[in-house]
Amino acid sequence: MRPSRAQRFGAAPTPRPSEVAGARTILLVATVFLLGIAASGFWFYTVSQRGQAGASNGADSPPTIQLSDATRAVLSRLESPVEARFYAVLDPASVPDSVTAFAGRVDQLLSAYQQEAGGKINVTRFNAQSNLNPNAATADGIHAFNLDKGEACYLGLALVFKGRKESLPRLSPEWEQALEPDITRAIARLLDAAQPVPVPVAVSQINTAAVQEVKALIPDLAAVSVEQGKRILQDAALKDFTAAAKEMAAQVREAEQRLSQVMQGASEAEQQTARTHLQQVQKEQTEKLQEIAARSKAQLDAFQQIKAAAH
Repeated sequence: MRPSRAQRFGAAPTPRPSEVAGARTILLVATVFLLGIAASGFWFYTVSQRGQAGASNGADSPPTIQLSDATRAVLSRLESPVEARFYAVLDPASVPDSVTAFAGRVDQLLSAYQQEAGGKINVTRFNAQSNLNPNAATADGIHAFNLDKGEACYLGLALVFKGRKESLPRLSPEWEQALEPDITRAIARLLDAAQPVPVPVAVSQINTAAVQEVKALIPDLAAVSVEQGKRILQDAALKDFTAAAKEMAAQVREAEQRLSQVMQGASEAEQQTARTHLQQVQKEQTEKLQEIAARSKAQLDAFQQIKAAAH
């Protein structure tokens, strides 16, 4: 008797029902876990999607980047346009392809800001030596680099609103995760500066605490530049975010496991208690991330005030 085609080519055996069920269970748990993380809504984890966006220029096609709730909230405050000057003048002979690709993703991010702001953010792009004025770039606080390797390169962003300016002098792929929060905080500072309000006592106390935290992180404030100080504070905030994210993942996973257990034969009251516990864990961890974000912003504001007062 001749062997069948499946026998001759060694076809794989059909998975057992228990294996299929196990795979589905793993997939379900992984999906619930990811949805729980996404529910936090904090911007530090939305920007991680940008690494897959590619190097294409986002000015000519609809942006696919989803901005965080915090960014959308700031943009909703815009009553008049913010001018964004994006400098991406890169010498192919001296700049790695990874940096060029990163510049493309920054461009896409700015397109997402434009779309979300509904005409309240105007982006001017300087992407070639032909349309670059080095003196204007310097006046905008953008730093030239690679001067020892070839033509001067620029990769930075200046934001202008009602005569005030915020600059991100040198954008770096290593800090891509923090890019959206940096841009959003810069816009928020411009808005706050344009609309001064009386400072309550409680806010003054928070600022005092922020000053002490800054001094603990940067003992010798006079020895660091504004840019160096910002990086130190951002690095500290990133460590806090990472630790909080790990703690959140563990607590959410534990709450999900508890819910999964009680769903098998437990009473409706016990099931509802487990659901409530999971929701509470997610809410507490979201609030913790928001707390870290607020503390980081207060530290950065306090640091800039200290440096400004020193001059």
